[in-house]
Amino acid sequence: MSPRPPTPEFYTADSFTKEPSIGWLLRQIKQSMICQADKLLGAHDLTHAQWAPMLRLRFHGPMSSAALARELAMDGGAMTRLLDRLEAKNLVQRERSTEDRRVVMVSLTDHGQNAMARAPAVLSQVSNEHLAGFTHEEFRTLIGLLQRVVANGQAIRDGGNASDSSSLSCSTEDDS
Repeated sequence: MSPRPPTPEFYTADSFTKEPSIGWLLRQIKQSMICQADKLLGAHDLTHAQWAPMLRLRFHGPMSSAALARELAMDGGAMTRLLDRLEAKNLVQRERSTEDRRVVMVSLTDHGQNAMARAPAVLSQVSNEHLAGFTHEEFRTLIGLLQRVVANGQAIRDGGNASDSSSLSCSTEDDS
């Protein structure tokens, strides 16, 4: 494992504001993309709360409800309520694990698979619209830079290399 690069001082407490903050900008981008995807997927009776876990199941296959909740940064109760709604719409099914009865496995039904068949095209459209005016080179550069930020975050989380963060547990989201 290679050592982490030195931490720069792009931000300081004296000059910190939300506008040029990477966290604020990434949040604004995420919210905009979710809003646009919701508009398009809403025509198919799917909300972000519904299509986000279904997208993970589409790409990663069946997973435990606890793992799904962790990936979406949701508490177990909220995940159970969401899965109840998705199950009532016949989009997902839950089954107890045969190896460990405490584990509930979640998978897409055939109806759920069909509903999610549209999602990659919609999410591609939304992503491309947000990248209007970018060249292929700029796009590749942006992806590379964001991957570095993600890798730095993982290194901090794994190595506890941020001030007083060793006791914090955080999860990440993807496929949005």
